[in-house]
Amino acid sequence: FLAKSASLSRAIYGKIKLVYYAISPIMRICEVTDMKLLIKNGRVIDPDTRKDGRYDILIEEDKIVKVDQEIKEEAEEVIDAEGCYVMPGLIDLHVHLRDPGQTYKETVETGAAAAAHGGFTTVLAMPNTKPVTDDRLNIRYVHNKAKAMAPIHVLQAGAITKGQKGKELADIESMVAEGAPAISEDGKSVMDSLLCKEAMKIAAECGVPVMAHCEDIDLVDGGVANDDESIRKQGLRGISNAVEDIIAVRDVMLAGETGAHLHLCHCSTYGSVEIVKQAKKQDIHVTAEVCPHHFIMTTDDITEDDGNFKMNPPLRSKADVEALREGLKNNIMDVIATDHAPHAEQEKDKSMKDAAFGIVGLETSAALTYTELVETGVLTPMQMAEKMSYNPAKILGLSEEKGSISEGKIADIVIFDPSKEYEIDKHTFFSKGKNTPFHGRKVKGEVRCTIVDGVPVYEG
Repeated sequence: FLAKSASLSRAIYGKIKLVYYAISPIMRICEVTDMKLLIKNGRVIDPDTRKDGRYDILIEEDKIVKVDQEIKEEAEEVIDAEGCYVMPGLIDLHVHLRDPGQTYKETVETGAAAAAHGGFTTVLAMPNTKPVTDDRLNIRYVHNKAKAMAPIHVLQAGAITKGQKGKELADIESMVAEGAPAISEDGKSVMDSLLCKEAMKIAAECGVPVMAHCEDIDLVDGGVANDDESIRKQGLRGISNAVEDIIAVRDVMLAGETGAHLHLCHCSTYGSVEIVKQAKKQDIHVTAEVCPHHFIMTTDDITEDDGNFKMNPPLRSKADVEALREGLKNNIMDVIATDHAPHAEQEKDKSMKDAAFGIVGLETSAALTYTELVETGVLTPMQMAEKMSYNPAKILGLSEEKGSISEGKIADIVIFDPSKEYEIDKHTFFSKGKNTPFHGRKVKGEVRCTIVDGVPVYEG
């Protein structure tokens, strides 16, 4: 009714909708039943219990009630997972849902559907929305909308500064009280070091991690891709490794002084790996994530001026990629995240100089990780589950209920077929965003079923 009212502009309608979701007691409407779901014959891979073998799993309502080598109890629904990995539901620490304010790119609903398609049962949304998610009202808006309309769990991070302007701290305590499990200025860094330090102190007191986008904005200087000879020959400005490494070092030092849990987002350089390694040796509470595009592709893959290759941080050198892969292998880097950043076609279908930064990843991450890291022996299947579920659950303080396939845990589960071979097709994405340089790439491994709170929400 409001949308069609001639007396209301689109902008006014958007604000009314924002307030509606923020103040309404919206909940996902579910019929509570005692239905049983039985998963049989799968290879259970659980980093929490270290199980890696053939097990059956019995689920009642939203909980795992039994894990055994053979369960003979009857169930209303039985899933035969023969030949598949059965892992804790994937958890993505880094997504952009563009809601509120840029819903032509993505919404809570479409982003959550894409996540379910990709095997994710929980995602953490970044706060660089319009308006910026910098108060409890905006946190409540996303959480309520997700409960009403999303098939998975959507958590919303709070911004570090008001409007992400880097001038004044947001009300971090109230956002955490509203349910924000982390704070972040993602999309930029808090360049004021004193302000960043104060935010870390508050985050430490509240018991939430600081998710750091490490980028010295003054050093970027209009850069659009990695600073190397091939980019310069195209007449484009480069982004050097120092842009990332300088802020990473600063933030690690501030974390050491404040006792905050620092999580480094989308690491792309060999320097970041070494910084994390040294920080951990000094018992500074630092964790770090790597995205598939950064551990797979290099600047050499940019053979034409295609906006789909423009991302922030940019694709780096072969030396950087090898360092990131070794960092994941040796458990220096803790998490594989996507930095899912959807854009409209007209924002990416242009020169790298003018295109928006960003790549979608929710629907390709599991297959790319399996193909490029597990099949090649860089990671074991257990490490894949650790970095895509168990470790993210611990970082967000969810490990009491998530990131594990053990009795009493929430039944968030992904069934993954490692034998399935196909080409990535962006036209099959549930996300509104189709901006990926992986279109047409051959991969192995497909999500067969995503189960959230004991209910299959995606079946391939």
